[in-house]
Amino acid sequence: MYVGHFAIGLALKARYPRIPTLPILLGVGFLDILDGLFIILGWNQVTPNLLAGPFLFFFFFFIDWDHSLLAALLWSAIWGALFLKDKRVALIAFIASFSHFIADWPMHNSDLALFPYSDTHLGLGLWGKLGTLSWLLEGLFVVVLVTYAWRSSAKRGISLLWPSVVLTLRFFNVSPWLSPMKHVARFGEPAAHLAHGALVTLGFLIPGLLLTWLVNRAERDRKVP
Repeated sequence: MYVGHFAIGLALKARYPRIPTLPILLGVGFLDILDGLFIILGWNQVTPNLLAGPFLFFFFFFIDWDHSLLAALLWSAIWGALFLKDKRVALIAFIASFSHFIADWPMHNSDLALFPYSDTHLGLGLWGKLGTLSWLLEGLFVVVLVTYAWRSSAKRGISLLWPSVVLTLRFFNVSPWLSPMKHVARFGEPAAHLAHGALVTLGFLIPGLLLTWLVNRAERDRKVP
């Protein structure tokens, strides 16, 4: 799951319009922002695998420090705690962050541990079972959520045109044919995993900040019917 995380963020923002945008749209990618950093630091371990589809091209050998169930709950609680000045904002921030783990569950190939170093792993493995079809299913998931967010926001005079354009471009950018991970996976080590970690972190940090800015701008430019 990649673009689907941001689609969840747009849907949450549309459902809770009074909640600030950043805790939501950066929150949905918070676990992967950490994941990329932990890969660079050597705490998480991934290895290139050009057969890993649909757009991964890496095997997630160990990602327990952020993508295990316990770690996801802990980091999501920490993300929410950053906004404790308003308990409602803190709760939605927590939900946004933990939604990442929930959305990853059907896609990941049994690499989501219960807790760090647990022998029990979760993940329905749609990436491995369906390949390119799982990418298309994610696209359908995105369309449904963005349609909901678009209609809900339009009732308040807010256009999600540009956020939708960004998600569309990112969706095709991580297609099985255009994914930058396909090129990175051909690097020698340690360049491969370092570049992978950097792309994962930046791939959620930059679009998250961009979408936050676009949604905030759309709210400032809202047209009251």
